[in-house]
Amino acid sequence: MSTQETFAKPKVAIMNAVHDLPVLVARDKGFFKDEGLDIEFVTTPGMAQVTTSHMVKFDSVFDRPLDSVYNDGGIDQYRMCEWGIMKRAVEASCQGLRHRKIVALGASMSMFAVVVARDSKYYEPEMLKDKEIAVTPNNGSEFTTLKMMEGFLEPQHVKRTNVGPMLKRLEALRDGKIAAASVMEPWISVAQKWGMRILIESHSTRSEAAGDDLDGKTLARMFRAQARAVKEIEKDPTPYIHYFINETGGLLKPEEFHTWRLLHAPPQPYTRERFEDTYNWTVKWNMTVPGATYENTVDNRAWE
Repeated sequence: MSTQETFAKPKVAIMNAVHDLPVLVARDKGFFKDEGLDIEFVTTPGMAQVTTSHMVKFDSVFDRPLDSVYNDGGIDQYRMCEWGIMKRAVEASCQGLRHRKIVALGASMSMFAVVVARDSKYYEPEMLKDKEIAVTPNNGSEFTTLKMMEGFLEPQHVKRTNVGPMLKRLEALRDGKIAAASVMEPWISVAQKWGMRILIESHSTRSEAAGDDLDGKTLARMFRAQARAVKEIEKDPTPYIHYFINETGGLLKPEEFHTWRLLHAPPQPYTRERFEDTYNWTVKWNMTVPGATYENTVDNRAWE
């Protein structure tokens, strides 16, 4: 039996809309089917969803819902922040878990923001020296927070804490329990609705991960469908913002969502230069183990 026949129905993860909007649009518009793909979409909890429990495990990234489903074979392909995928691709092999490799630079450039309360005494990023910023450990909000803050503070002065999903962070900020919080959409829009102050924000690119047994031709078709969806989103994102609104559980109205923060581009190969820059950066912050190589971490088979 060929690999293509074996994976006639790939299992693809869907988590937060800010990560997965091109996948959602490609699914809804039939772009995957146009590529001859029959995909099973598997929904996993994400930190942007109001329904996600704050009890999600954080001791090991591989205990988290998406990762544990992947390790058990429940999904074959997924995407999350570039650095988070890097950590998982490098460390899964070290821990004897199901292999996964970086197979593309993803389509979604998610905006993250460090926000403070409306009456906060902090007015610029460097004023958060030694002050706790709520993040998701070893995920996009932590990595992008470090990326933003290292231009203002020495590493030892960038303090992070975990208080749970995005809503829990904003509530803790509102209640004066933390100094700042790192959030992505739709929670940046919620923070603005609540009158909170944005100190700094930046885009954070996704990476795509897949198991070794998902062949390049199938991945290429999946990425072509996403690229087609990107054109639809960039032309007019408003038909799709209901995904973001739903994640807030009614805290945000469609007209209160800031669509200008959405940014997407077609998936593309993950280059050696990008690997070296990103991997060395994560090692510098002690976010992953040293010793990985481009060859054992990246596989651009979708473009071969």
